[in-house]
Amino acid sequence: MKTHLKLGTLFLALCLALPAAAMSLNEAMAALGPAKASGLLGEKPDGYLGVVQPGEQAEEIASQINQARRAEYYRVAQKNGVSVSDVEAIAGKKAIEKTPPGQLIQLNGSWVRK
Repeated sequence: MKTHLKLGTLFLALCLALPAAAMSLNEAMAALGPAKASGLLGEKPDGYLGVVQPGEQAEEIASQINQARRAEYYRVAQKNGVSVSDVEAIAGKKAIEKTPPGQLIQLNGSWVRK
């Protein structure tokens, strides 16, 4: 019985700690520029960030920002009566165009420096 209580307490503590350990969208936005400049993340034609080199929270940054982008793409699609895939394609094209030289973009499935 004591073992179950200890395991339950440990599980509860871990569950409560996970949200605190997760990166916020604001933190992800602040970390985006340096992550792209260092080659950890790049822009993809589908309008989302891709992880080029895992590590240094690259996955978490991409996840947070891609969730926000996805929500915005759905909102824009519904507002304008177009498909989400059309919005994603337009956003991807614009993001790649805005990417500064030297940063990574995905073309034909491969990462290349712009």
